[in-house]
Amino acid sequence: MTAAHPNPPLKTVTIVGGGTAGWMTAALLSRLLLGAYTIRLIESAEIGTIGVGEATIPAIRTFNGLAGIDEFEFVRATQATFKLGIEFRNWGGVGDSYIHGFGKIGQDLYWLHCHQFWLKARAAGDARPFDHYSLNTLAARMNRFALPDPAHPHSPIADLDYAYHFDAALYAAFLRRRAEAAGVERIEGRIVAANRRGQDGFLDHVVLADGRTVDGDLFVDCSGMRGLLIGDAMGVGYEDWDRWLLCDRAIAVPSARQGPLTPYTRSIAHDAGWQWRIPLQHRTGNGHVYASRFVSDEAAARTLLAHLDTPAIGDPRPVRFRPGKRLRAWERNVVALGLAGGFLEPLESTSIHLIQTGILRLLALFPGRGFHPADIAEYNRQTDFEYRDVRDFIIAHYKVTEREDTPFWRYVKHMEVPDSLTERLALFAASARFFLHGSAELFREESWVQVLLGQRLHATYDPMVDMVPAEQATAFLHDVEEVIGEVAAGMPTHEAFIARHCQA
Repeated sequence: MTAAHPNPPLKTVTIVGGGTAGWMTAALLSRLLLGAYTIRLIESAEIGTIGVGEATIPAIRTFNGLAGIDEFEFVRATQATFKLGIEFRNWGGVGDSYIHGFGKIGQDLYWLHCHQFWLKARAAGDARPFDHYSLNTLAARMNRFALPDPAHPHSPIADLDYAYHFDAALYAAFLRRRAEAAGVERIEGRIVAANRRGQDGFLDHVVLADGRTVDGDLFVDCSGMRGLLIGDAMGVGYEDWDRWLLCDRAIAVPSARQGPLTPYTRSIAHDAGWQWRIPLQHRTGNGHVYASRFVSDEAAARTLLAHLDTPAIGDPRPVRFRPGKRLRAWERNVVALGLAGGFLEPLESTSIHLIQTGILRLLALFPGRGFHPADIAEYNRQTDFEYRDVRDFIIAHYKVTEREDTPFWRYVKHMEVPDSLTERLALFAASARFFLHGSAELFREESWVQVLLGQRLHATYDPMVDMVPAEQATAFLHDVEEVIGEVAAGMPTHEAFIARHCQA
């Protein structure tokens, strides 16, 4: 005889909460679980979603591919535009501008990365701005976009990387139609209680306002920051990161569309936070993320409205949040995704990505034969690593700066940061070298290089660069710059590409 499993096999997955997190979960599980489970989603039309996350990173294309979504159909349905990276203004210093592009930086010479040669050339006063050495960043500056072209493997356009800006509410609705067509049952109702089993503390069922009960074997908590299941019912605590990430509020407002459409998100640093600008086909998304201990809500709203490119087309909506994460994302038979599991400000467009990786991790460790402590522990370990990794990358944007012109910037420039970040910054300053700590790291070397150099970290180039003859190094950099300039100039404008292929 084989040993009994801790719980009988799963039959039903109950998702609590709609919005982007809920419907991403429903859409992907309904496709990849091949009809083997009953999938239900409970949401209430009375409860709104935050819905300000409209910018993504390239991994969203993996999610859409797994969900069987046609790219241009998705772009049209969500009023989407394409995204080559993020422009940061006023971050390293007032008046600065740099782009964190998604793609490669030039190419390597021997085993040495392009940015090492650029640092040496810059020190000699012989380098163009860093944007000229990456196709993503130069094309973004020129408002140009094209799809990657693998037919030209030796061209930088072969593996051009990109993501999207889209209307989060339209994306949730798009995924809902697909999920319901795949058999997901949507239950309308507001949850007023969640009841656990006495014998093992597992969640047994939730109670709706009209008295109905909905059970489940596995519950996925997509209820937003409240954490209705993971927090209220299961009692899992929250780890605050507000000593490093000071911003705890946001105000969001749409404005009229402005042309030309930029193929990048813009982040503009202000006195006590920053402002996002996200171009969609039908409007522009805007918001101001700020630290309430340094600026009032009224002043933050005035700052946002004063820096819009076009007139606002709605009332500003306030959002409050706690930077940090749940102590455990998976507790017994409840898994928290999205804001229920944690919140990191949208500075690098990671909110939707953290939903996506949470779903894929759940599939990789799916409790098909019951809930095993080893699976749950591994899920929580990976989630913890990922949140801390992204946290450090975001903290770096604040810590690495020459700004001290306001109390907010003085604080973040001089604050103590996690040891994991301190070590990375010290290594990069010494020799502009960067090493990944694990395959699960979200941001690759190119991302860190662009941000740290863009934020004015004073880095010395790798001494191995001096082995390469000066004439060869100069010719190499010039060739990189020339090829990228020619390829970018040959790309259509972002607006023309959309008009031709995927106008909403």
